[in-house]
Amino acid sequence: MFKTLLVAALLALAVEARPKYRVPRLDGRIVGGYDVRIDDHPYQISLQYHGRHICGGSIIAANKILTAAHCTILYEEADLSIRYGSTIQGEGGYVVAVKEIMEHDGYNSNTMDLDFSLLTLVSDIQMYEKAQIVKLDARDAVEGGRTAIVTGWGALYSGGPAPTHLKAVEVREVRRSECNNAYGGKISKWMICFSATNKDACQGDSGGPLVADDVQIGVVSWGWGCADPKYPGVYSNVRNVRDFINV
Repeated sequence: MFKTLLVAALLALAVEARPKYRVPRLDGRIVGGYDVRIDDHPYQISLQYHGRHICGGSIIAANKILTAAHCTILYEEADLSIRYGSTIQGEGGYVVAVKEIMEHDGYNSNTMDLDFSLLTLVSDIQMYEKAQIVKLDARDAVEGGRTAIVTGWGALYSGGPAPTHLKAVEVREVRRSECNNAYGGKISKWMICFSATNKDACQGDSGGPLVADDVQIGVVSWGWGCADPKYPGVYSNVRNVRDFINV
């Protein structure tokens, strides 16, 4: 399947080169996090481009992975695989190739609305203590006041190195009105916002899971700046796309 180049990917580089410009940063990071084992978050996977980690994702069915559209829009199926059951990035666990990529039809790289992608694998994941399906947020779930965990192998600070060990960070939900005000009206119903003091504004690897009470409520999507308390991390809202996910 032919895919056009994602202009937003270039914008992500511009954030590092010219921080005075407030453009979306699509390479979500864990800043101020702590080491965890994959056994504690067995739904977490590494999305890989020819064996190199590029994004996070979550196991939502035996042969289905949920990630962000901006993580897959550049690639063909033959380019991608996932590694599961691994605490150390690039080591251990098991690798499975991607059979099909399906980005949400409504994904908009300018607004970052509907930043969802479903991957179908060539074979089923073998479930064990390090590989488990995560529950997804219900259609009638209530927003507001939630605390959640983000996991991933993202860089430790803006422009910094990526860890080899899986990390996590705890974040709290930011009122939709407050987040929308911070981002100048750019927060749609397809997004939710979370933040924490001295934590990165867009925690976790892009495409990775935002989980509250063992239920995935969001997908790491975008944010402005890095560890800037004025700009919460923005996550794609799982609750509102259950028909698309359909598992």
